[in-house]
Amino acid sequence: MSTSSNSRSNRKPAAQERRSVPAKAGSGSARPQRAPFALVGRIPIVDVWPVIEEGRWPAKATVGEAFPVRATVFREGHDAWSVEAVLTRPDGTEAQRVRMVDTKPGLDRYEGWLVPDTPGRWTFHIESWSDPYRTWEHDAVLKIEADVDSQLMIDEGVKVLERAAEGMPQGSEDRAAVERAAEAMKLEGEPAQLISHGISEPVKSALERHPLRDMLTFSAEYEVKVDRELALYGSWYEFFPRSTGAFQNPDGTWVSGTLKTAADELDRIKAMGFTVAYLTPVHPIGTTNRKGRNNALTAEPDDPGSPYGIGSHEGGHDAIHPELGTFKDFDAFVGKARSLGLEVALDIALQASPDHPWVREHPEWFTTRADGSIAYAENPPKKYQDIYPLNFDNDPGGIYVAIRDLLELWVEHGVTLFRIDNPHTKPLPFWHRLMLEFEEKHPDVIFLSEAFTKPPMLQTLGAIGFHQSYNYFAWRNEREEIEEYLLELAYETDHLVRPAFWPTTHDILTPYMQRGGVPAFSIRAILAATGAPTWGIYSGYELAENIARPGAEEQIDNEKYQFKSRDYSLGQSTGITPLLTRLNAIRAAHPSLQRLRNVTIHPTSSDKIICFSKRTNPGEPEDTVIVVLNLDPFITHDALITLDFEALGVPEEMAIVVDDELSEQTFEWGRRPFVRLDPRGTVAHILSVRVP
Repeated sequence: MSTSSNSRSNRKPAAQERRSVPAKAGSGSARPQRAPFALVGRIPIVDVWPVIEEGRWPAKATVGEAFPVRATVFREGHDAWSVEAVLTRPDGTEAQRVRMVDTKPGLDRYEGWLVPDTPGRWTFHIESWSDPYRTWEHDAVLKIEADVDSQLMIDEGVKVLERAAEGMPQGSEDRAAVERAAEAMKLEGEPAQLISHGISEPVKSALERHPLRDMLTFSAEYEVKVDRELALYGSWYEFFPRSTGAFQNPDGTWVSGTLKTAADELDRIKAMGFTVAYLTPVHPIGTTNRKGRNNALTAEPDDPGSPYGIGSHEGGHDAIHPELGTFKDFDAFVGKARSLGLEVALDIALQASPDHPWVREHPEWFTTRADGSIAYAENPPKKYQDIYPLNFDNDPGGIYVAIRDLLELWVEHGVTLFRIDNPHTKPLPFWHRLMLEFEEKHPDVIFLSEAFTKPPMLQTLGAIGFHQSYNYFAWRNEREEIEEYLLELAYETDHLVRPAFWPTTHDILTPYMQRGGVPAFSIRAILAATGAPTWGIYSGYELAENIARPGAEEQIDNEKYQFKSRDYSLGQSTGITPLLTRLNAIRAAHPSLQRLRNVTIHPTSSDKIICFSKRTNPGEPEDTVIVVLNLDPFITHDALITLDFEALGVPEEMAIVVDDELSEQTFEWGRRPFVRLDPRGTVAHILSVRVP
């Protein structure tokens, strides 16, 4: 922190700071740097938030999304002080200045909300000052009521107002209002009447806009990385292009789908309201140690292998499987997606089959075992004999260039989002460097981290640049753990991680989903679509595919190892296609469901019924939605809900009118409404709030 007399010109420019690349690990040239030291400010500002690693890395923000700035601000003695948060554009111009509010009286914890409007590296800082007007107002009201030093307080008020007026724009109504009040206080009259001029609403409003600031104190300046809206809010639909249009011949052999048949699926995906078409890997697949059906170690001659066993004599990550088509076909797929308003995501798995060109050309990129063989991937007791993991400690520069170049190849062909397979098994310095380079050269490209791992790794991947992250949502089933997780994501890790809620993936089919049938798929879809701004489903979800491979939390006849032909028309009758379509329409209509930092938990009398609301934050269009959901896929439950009217923006003495976006019914609710929810009927209410 620095006082107003300290120059901030000695700060290392933010752009220079963030572009500094640490020396290579183990080189001996990197040394710890002492943290900056400064005398405490005159009006101290401490515990600033959102800040990552004392400002080494930028916090997350999104275009149009309000984000909170918090700090503890205090001073000696009894005089008043005020606090503002200031948002600065990437070009250095001031964009917004908001007065911060003491949210925890007695603890001096202040909060203000800022809203960036373009992508880029923005900064914010906090300013505090001694507030002579508020100090005078407080003392004068008390003393005049007690008839203590009344005239003295009037005289001091005149001086404060005259000082304040001098700092206001010439000819402005605010200045004129303050000057009139000062002159009126110089007249003869009762003290109570005279002071009323100085504490009138026009005067208070003028000083709110143009405060008299003594002992001005600045916090440090902190970066926020502002991304485009799709980094926060979107709906993903994942599918294997080889299964689209695939069919089985009479002799039992299969004919693969292609990128052309995959393009035919885009109309259906768009009709359900999804915004991202996500393709699993499209590259050639190795034959050495190829996996068979249901992860069998031995493949049959016609088994297609796992798309994650990448690479063959036909090419590697920079090639397309010949059965899928050509780059011309891929470009046509992207072109059709864009014409429908869809963006294309591609799965990137940084590993190689034994047949990958990298294995021949760069054997040093892999780990050699004691017997001279290359180590295949393992996650004991699981073994992946069809995959060689890269060793990033061997020729890290060469590996970095190869991966950067292959990603840029797909960007050139229209991919704007990458789902990264298992990023937590690769070194963080690699990702940090890559994210910085892509931010500079391809700022619109979004990276989704598939990091099902411990929280420190998951969160640090987000902190160093991943825009979104898979998380632990799929395994949170009970009301209390879901409530805790929603609050954690909204208020504890929101500056680090943007969550993407996926009820299932091609790798994950939890016991809850296996046992619960169609109701379970409906429940988890509603929770995912309303609980996080970004959500996604894996193809077949609309058909409630829930049969697991024995002993595993993944589907039987898994699409990773074989072709799968589906009749998606069944989703309209026996499946949940209409529900998915409705959920995406509700999300599109309600800004509150497109935001992360805005959830409130409302207690219920049943541990099987959850209720939460989402309300847009200061600076955003007003919108409030209440979600009430039965978490039990088998049994009807009822409950009394205790609504937090303050969080809903409703006066305590009023009732609210709520429109159910699922059933199209309207209800009038007080603070303690009753609900009954049937998993095979009305399993949830998604309610938009109206105040009568």
